Amino acid sequence: MDDEPTTDDLTVAPETTAILAGRSGNGPALAPVVWASSTFESATVAEGRRMATSTSADRFYSRYGNPTVNAFEEAVAELEGAEGARAFASGMGAVTAVVLGLCSSGSHVVTQRQLYAGTQMLFQAVCPRFGIDVTFVDGTDPEAWEAAVRPGATTLLFAETPANPRLDLVDLDRLAAVKGPMKVVDSTFATPLGQRPLDHGVDLSLHSATKAIGGHNDVTLGVVAGSRELLDWIWGFAVLQGANAAPYDAAGGIRGLRTLGVRLRQQGATAAALAEVLEADERVTEVRYPFSPSHPQYELARRQMRLGGGLLTFELAGGLEEGSRFVESTKICRLATSLGGPETLVTHPASTTHVNLLPEELADAGITPATVRMSLGLEDTDDVVADVRRALDAAFA
Repeated sequence: MDDEPTTDDLTVAPETTAILAGRSGNGPALAPVVWASSTFESATVAEGRRMATSTSADRFYSRYGNPTVNAFEEAVAELEGAEGARAFASGMGAVTAVVLGLCSSGSHVVTQRQLYAGTQMLFQAVCPRFGIDVTFVDGTDPEAWEAAVRPGATTLLFAETPANPRLDLVDLDRLAAVKGPMKVVDSTFATPLGQRPLDHGVDLSLHSATKAIGGHNDVTLGVVAGSRELLDWIWGFAVLQGANAAPYDAAGGIRGLRTLGVRLRQQGATAAALAEVLEADERVTEVRYPFSPSHPQYELARRQMRLGGGLLTFELAGGLEEGSRFVESTKICRLATSLGGPETLVTHPASTTHVNLLPEELADAGITPATVRMSLGLEDTDDVVADVRRALDAAFA
């Protein structure tokens, strides 16, 4: 449509951008248009050749690109303030493509100890098989990142902030200031509405869009946003890797972006209210929520995040028995390992998300048998608080 509105000459809030972005191929349709085709017809041999050698072709073969997937990428790129984005079939598909697409035998990577366990296993078990050396540092210590860099050898700094599961933060300004390596930030917990790593000088921002971006526990997606030059390099590996996003999941991702702002508002309000309740309970020894003054990096959170997010983590007095009883005793909150959806979820990291880590690795990440992670949903705040109180009573009966 010739009169299709754009935001090119407007200054709007990110929540408005989430509604407007990713519509260039929609025509008059308000909902995402699903191009459920793996293959597209070429008019000429020359056109087929052009698309086969282009990183932006969306009507050639869906492993290379797809109009629905490209619309999702366009929306995420605009939200991130990036030149472009590339979508994948999962968050780990995105992580793997970035690491193996940018690094090769002889490369050195610096990452943090506070990581999603799937990412940690990639660095620990897979990278060494490809001759990629990895150094783990305390992500909360800005000086540790720079100290671990090997001039001429370190290719990549890979950070996750807020980190899974204890919501530790990495100082994005200090990370970006490290000279030499490329910098990648897994920003899944924050979402593009919560923080924009590229604004701080980071090269790539990555998300498991399965989580809050999709937002309804019905899509599996990953996405990475950044400069066109880096994305073109990653695209070449991604086409060979084959972990491309499906058009139906990409449409779900666009739908999720449309409601991300209001969902985060409710989830963040419940998380903040619950954090106050838990901090006043003697059966809880520690509460981690980025926008709670008790968080050890509260000032950093306020400086680099727009929103506190919908996750909190806390430590119960006791051990495995109390932790297990708590997560098994909730009635409204559900025992499940994902996050960012409409249902409030409780997770026991030591036995699920981080179960493959050794005891010393769990200790390094600050995870104990009494650690509980919660992803707040869209239920009434008072109902969630009451459910948590009942579960605490059951855990310590």
